[in-house]
This record gives sequence, C-alpha cells and structure tokens, in this order.
Amino acid sequence: MTATAAPAVLDRNGLDALVTALVAQGRTVIGPTVRDGAIVLAELTSADALPFGWGVELDAGRYRLVRREDGAAFAHSAGPQSWKAFLHPSRERLWSADRTPKGDVSFTAEDAETPSYAFLGVRPCDLRAVAIQDRVLTGGRYADSGYGRRRGKALLIAAECTEPGATCFCVSTGGGPAADAGYDLALTERDGRFLVRVGSEEGAALLAQLPHRTADPEVEAAARAAVDAARDRMGRSLPPVDLRALMGASPTAERWDDVAARCLTCGNCTMVCPTCFCVTTEEVTDLSGDHTERWQRWDSCFDLDFSYLHGGPVRSSARSRYRQWLTHKLSTWHDQFGTSGCVGCGRCIAWCPAGIDITEEVAALDAEHRAPGTETER
Repeated sequence: MTATAAPAVLDRNGLDALVTALVAQGRTVIGPTVRDGAIVLAELTSADALPFGWGVELDAGRYRLVRREDGAAFAHSAGPQSWKAFLHPSRERLWSADRTPKGDVSFTAEDAETPSYAFLGVRPCDLRAVAIQDRVLTGGRYADSGYGRRRGKALLIAAECTEPGATCFCVSTGGGPAADAGYDLALTERDGRFLVRVGSEEGAALLAQLPHRTADPEVEAAARAAVDAARDRMGRSLPPVDLRALMGASPTAERWDDVAARCLTCGNCTMVCPTCFCVTTEEVTDLSGDHTERWQRWDSCFDLDFSYLHGGPVRSSARSRYRQWLTHKLSTWHDQFGTSGCVGCGRCIAWCPAGIDITEEVAALDAEHRAPGTETER
C-alpha cells in the first residue's frame, strides 16, 4: 500500500470522471456491463454502461439477473468471464511462416500492438487470481511473453465485495471480500458513494485528476464494516481441513464415481475459472501450402485429447479427468506454484450445466476419508 494519498470519496460524477480520464490516457477500459441476460466484461467508454441497479441470483448450475432498488453499480457476483480473457486470451497467434518463390521459408513472430488495459471493478477473488496467473505465466523459467506484455501495461481498479453470492466461498480459500493487495485503486461502494483507497503511485496520480473529497473516519469505518460483514455471509465454504493432504489421500475414493456419473466433461469449469491456464497449439495453413500460422488456444484437462500419448489418452474416463482437475487445483498446484489454484469465486459452480459443486465434492471426499474402516482411515 502506498502512502501517497489518503482514502477519498467519489460520487457518481467522480466515477464518470474516472472512466473519462482512463479513456483520455489511451487506455482500453474493461468493466462489467449487462448484455445477453448476464453481467459480462466489455469495453466501456462511459460509466453509464456499468450495471447500475442490477444484481444476480446464483446457485449450482443457475444464474439470473435481478433488478435492485438501490441502483448500485458493483453489487453483483462474478459473471461468466474473468479478466483472464483479456490477459491470457482464448486464442492468440504466435507466429507465421511463408515460403518464398526460391523455396526458402521465412518466419515472422507475432508483433501485435499490446493494449493498455484499465480493468474497472475487479473483485478481490479475481485480484488473487491475477496474482496466481502472474506466478504461473511469468514467474517460471519459460515466461509467456504475450501475457507479460499485457499484464505489465494493465491498471487494476478493484471493487470490494459487500454482498457475496450464493456460490461464493473465497474466505475458505484464504481470501476474503476485501482487496488486500495488487490493485492501483480500490473502490468500496456505499449508498451511491465510493470510498477509494490508493494502492500504487499510478493510482494516486489518477485519483488526483478526479473530483473527490478526503474520506472522514466515519465513512471509512462504515465501508470497512460492510466488507467485514460480508465475510460472514459467504454462500458456501470448503471444509476446514488440509486440502493438500485430503486430495493426496483420496485417489481411490468412491466419490469420484459419483461425480463422474454427473459430469459431462464439457470443460465449462476450466473455461470460466480465473486461474486455469492450460493451452494447446494448432497450425493453420492456406490452400496453397505457402503460408502457415501457429495459434495458441485454451485447452482443458476435461478434453479427451488433452492427455493423448502414443495411441491413446492417459485419462480416458470422466472419473480420472475430474479427479485430475480437482486434485491439481487444490493440491498439486501447491507443489508447482506455491499456492492453491482456487480463489473461491464460485464460477465453476454456477456455470456447470450439471450443477456440480466443488465445495460439496470436497466435503464428500473429506467425509469418506474420515469414515471408520475406509482404506485412507486405516
């Protein structure tokens, strides 16, 4: 946290000025808006496009927009998209190659202009997800240069949660409704006003351009109280056990058969997950055979071909593929990246067409593990 600016208060005009200032900087502003019956992330040219007066009702396999009476802009839970769609796009060209008239082949690396993003309304769970993706995609020996360029130019404006949804469980993953780190500005919406906290020098410079007033202690206390109260209103939770140990001890659990009977292996959970990062590459050629392109696109461990080796897939059953996803997410992710791969946003629950609930599955695995007479208990 930088100490260059005290907490401030913006009104609706200040929020309008925020978007205007970002656009004037040449940034592509991405934020929540209503489209096609959902709150989605899209480019904004005005704060008017924010989902004022809209909330959502969530449950396993269920998502519905609902009208609110208070006109709040950020009183909604995570939608079907995450910021991963912009930092780690679903499809990206890596390079192209052309055969010259002399028969030589020339290669051209993709050099597309990198957008200067400003993300408005980033939930604390998604702030954690961005930090995880930073570690995964740029923290290792082989960094994703495209992700690194986009991430390096992105400005993050968080929106703290005061009304968690029925599928939210961030507290049980070690997070919470408060924005703790990783933001340039953090907004807490209360009664049509926005408490603003500064998290970077760039955020401080941006705030200085906006019409605002210094927050008094009562406003700060009310905002903190609203966020703290949200911690106790999570719709779901993971069991308070050592998840790494539980998943490592459960490879033969009978519960995997139960979930496999319901799982469609469609991969929706990996597509909406803000931390899933797996990709594959594909070659695209023209009809002449003189031009080819290599593209990177999202892939999923639920895809039968994802583990294809030497004539067949390593994980051919729905049981093995669901087990791979959940075990990696909650256990072996720690071994690779030093953290869990789950931030408790609940998207995989809401957008699973079969209504499979990750918190329910982990609780069932824990119950089976603790049952007297089970192999893992013995």
